[in-house]
Amino acid sequence: MPKNDGFRLAGPVPPMTGHDSISALPLFPLGAVLFPGGLLALKVFEARYVDLIADCLRRQRPFGVVCLLQGGEVQARKSAVQFENAGVLARLDNVDSEQPGVLRARCTGTRRFRLDGAAAQQSDGLWVGSATLLPDDEGQPPDAALLPTVHALANAIDTLKTQGAEVFNEPHRLDDAGWVANRWCEILPISLPAKQKLMELDDPQVRLQLVHDYLRGKGVVAA
Repeated sequence: MPKNDGFRLAGPVPPMTGHDSISALPLFPLGAVLFPGGLLALKVFEARYVDLIADCLRRQRPFGVVCLLQGGEVQARKSAVQFENAGVLARLDNVDSEQPGVLRARCTGTRRFRLDGAAAQQSDGLWVGSATLLPDDEGQPPDAALLPTVHALANAIDTLKTQGAEVFNEPHRLDDAGWVANRWCEILPISLPAKQKLMELDDPQVRLQLVHDYLRGKGVVAA
């Protein structure tokens, strides 16, 4: 039975028209949803992804992270793989080789994208697709009614810091509705389909409003 996360997102999110495209975007299907501005830590050991990280690092280009719908992150001969047709570009910030054939990569989410048709799988197992880049969120302050959710995130960041956890990139843009919404979406205990729909929403205020309504329903912020 599908999980009900309290988000009222009916039907598919309509695509936006962007002006940029990538003709051959390498894809990294994961059991997670990456958001713009989000941190992504990867331990890479499959040959196809080790080669992908090395190539992206050498050429200073991003790769696309897409959320898995079916199948696993590790290649299996009889495992059919399906993934979402919208994702987020990942920029490599740091790559370390802890042992031969194993890489640890620290990445940051940047632009959202939507695949133009079906992706193709290469002989080495790597998925590649043509993608249209979607517009960034417009920078806008959170609506006044949503400030309790902003303050709650600030408190969560302070709590995590006291525990020695740095889960968000700095600077912390608490005056930006899209940034606040995205950070909440990363840490909320909601299903991947709900996170995917939130990531695809074009209006950052609507995204933040849905987060606010969820937190209010859980008693995290005052009604």
